[in-house]
Amino acid sequence: FAFPQEIRKMIYTTNAIESLHMQLRKVLKTRGHFPNDDAATKLIFLVLRNVSKKWKHPAPAWNLAARQFAIQFGERFFLAEGV
Repeated sequence: FAFPQEIRKMIYTTNAIESLHMQLRKVLKTRGHFPNDDAATKLIFLVLRNVSKKWKHPAPAWNLAARQFAIQFGERFFLAEGV
């Protein structure tokens, strides 16, 4: 409870993360085993590339959270955002 509600909502929203993990697990599990680490790394890269094409919208209520991040962290937030 150290942060405002808008920031807590962004921090504790795990649906997107769990969805990404599910998609990675699905592909890696059906593949089985890999001859080397490079093969697994390449497959993960391809999965992430395909999944990221579907990301069209920012996180819900990001504008509210961004304002709170700017208030809480000031200059550090703007440097991270590239503003």
